[in-house]
Amino acid sequence: MDSPEIFDRTARRLRRDRAAPIYVDHDFLRAAMLDGIAERLDGVKRKFADILDLGCFDGAFVPPPNSAVTRIDAGRLFAAQAHGIQSDEDMLPVEPESFDLVVSAGVLDTVNDVPGALTQIRRALKPDGLFLGAFVGGTSLPTMRACFLQAEADRPAARFHPMIDVRSAGDLLVRAGFVLPVADSETLSVRYSDLFRLIGDLRGMAATNVLRGRVPLARTALAAAAAAFAERADPDGRTTERFDLIFLTGWAPSPDQPKPARRGSATVSLASAFARKD
Repeated sequence: MDSPEIFDRTARRLRRDRAAPIYVDHDFLRAAMLDGIAERLDGVKRKFADILDLGCFDGAFVPPPNSAVTRIDAGRLFAAQAHGIQSDEDMLPVEPESFDLVVSAGVLDTVNDVPGALTQIRRALKPDGLFLGAFVGGTSLPTMRACFLQAEADRPAARFHPMIDVRSAGDLLVRAGFVLPVADSETLSVRYSDLFRLIGDLRGMAATNVLRGRVPLARTALAAAAAAFAERADPDGRTTERFDLIFLTGWAPSPDQPKPARRGSATVSLASAFARKD
């Protein structure tokens, strides 16, 4: 039996279309993700001929020289801007073992079937192919969450989707069949003059609420949240919000990769290794 979907796929696509014309003015989170992915990619001494940019937004990811890149986005306008294909990330229209490298920045946190998407990514990779991903997760937006919880204390509504922490991200890589998995995180703090600037950024990066069954936000609740946000401002009038960026690294299995030693094959006991010398 399939798990119920928590995200509204149609709303997610439409939000991406709404953000596409103004995205360049609000792309700082994905820019930070792409910088982190580029740093990790610089440490890999090999060539990548066929690359998939999954969740491509405006096509800002720059592939290594002499490589071919296929771009996919759930939004029609983003896919068109990047000369790519429109498709949801957990419904990949690609053949198995098609790519040496798959990059995904800024989308996996709002995919309905994250384990399925990661499994499809792993299958799309050639043996010993590399996956580098990044998304907003952890305990991001703590200030905004607290403000809305305060504003709607009597009847709190689901305004924020569940987020994946770094430990769960590593487990998902293993579950999807990746080897040599690594999950780590970086924190980005941004200071805002008011809540509406933050909301504007979230809209501009297609990161507003797309939960199924979401309810409209009352003006009184929004005003109360804005006041709570202002109350948390520093002396200069700006309030700090935090974003946790989760980075994923995983390799598609290959017979040529190093294998862990067989259990019980050690020649020195742990006790003797830590024994005191006289």
